[in-house]
Amino acid sequence: MRNQKNNNPVTEADAEDFFLPDFCTSQPLLMLVIAAELLALLLVLAGMDHLSPFPWDRLVLISFLVQWVALVSAALLCNLRPWLQRLPSSTAAGLSFVLVVSLVAFFSWLAEPALRYARINLFFTVTPQDILRNVLMGAIIAGLMMRYFYLQEHLRAKQRTELTARLQALQSRIRPHFLFNSMNIIASLIHVDPDKAEQAVEDLSELFRASLKAEGEVRFEEELNLCQHYVNIETLRLGDRLQVEWKLNAVPEGLRIPALTLQPLMENAIYHGVEPRFEPSIVRISVDYDGRDVVIIITNPVAPASSRSRGNQMALTNIRQRLQAHYGDTAKLTAHADASIYTTYVSYPLRLDRLPVASGTKEEEQEEGV
Repeated sequence: MRNQKNNNPVTEADAEDFFLPDFCTSQPLLMLVIAAELLALLLVLAGMDHLSPFPWDRLVLISFLVQWVALVSAALLCNLRPWLQRLPSSTAAGLSFVLVVSLVAFFSWLAEPALRYARINLFFTVTPQDILRNVLMGAIIAGLMMRYFYLQEHLRAKQRTELTARLQALQSRIRPHFLFNSMNIIASLIHVDPDKAEQAVEDLSELFRASLKAEGEVRFEEELNLCQHYVNIETLRLGDRLQVEWKLNAVPEGLRIPALTLQPLMENAIYHGVEPRFEPSIVRISVDYDGRDVVIIITNPVAPASSRSRGNQMALTNIRQRLQAHYGDTAKLTAHADASIYTTYVSYPLRLDRLPVASGTKEEEQEEGV
């Protein structure tokens, strides 16, 4: 478990790393209610000598007690969560454990007078031994739950580490073949057009900086700028043969995209659809938001059969794996070709809670002297 200082603000990453689930949300709360009801059923079955007739009245009363403990615990942990996140994890776990056990003792003591006040006929009497037994059972169950949450947090941390390593490995495999062409272009322009050569060096440096620092998600505007730097370099090489059309429809403000996703797709479209052709060719990029998913469609002319290579599929596989690593099976990347047009389709869910992710701010770049 992670330690945090009391005076540190709780960041979004801290909220994700906290070992206790967020009982303010519906899914953890529903799972808690189901687990509590299963526990009540187990307690009833454990106290039965035979299964017939089934003591429904006892199940109702035990369920009433267990659910009250579960729901009140969830409500208190929900409200105390921001405060608990500022404590060392061991302290937060200990306080949560004490809270649950105290509620078990309180409701066990309150059960009999409360039910009698409601004029419900009881078939039992709550004794101090019963309260002690309930407290011991509650302590065991609460301890097991805390241990489970603790292990879950460590498993999530391990998965995040593995995901980061996987993304970095996939990122490092992005094809840099344009580097050699770009360097040749720059070398040929130095004596003919120094200004264009200087601009090409700047565009190339932006591409390399993005490749070295790319991790996680970036602002969509950054990816667009990166694509423009790449197109600038390729335009020097291909001239009027390369034409690019952008169509941005209802793109949400602050949209983010996994780093170096769009640029390699642009590279594929140019390398496989424009470069093999001698006539002017158009690469079209459409970006839209349908209310749930971000949809990116890239079209380019179909490459001649003699120029098709495995590299295209390898790049698509790389990007597909990175999208799925970020968004799971909800992200899609497909490609198909008809008689004259090759279409690449990308979709991934827009998650507003992911928008604050930031890396490589302008201030950091200035400090690094970039």
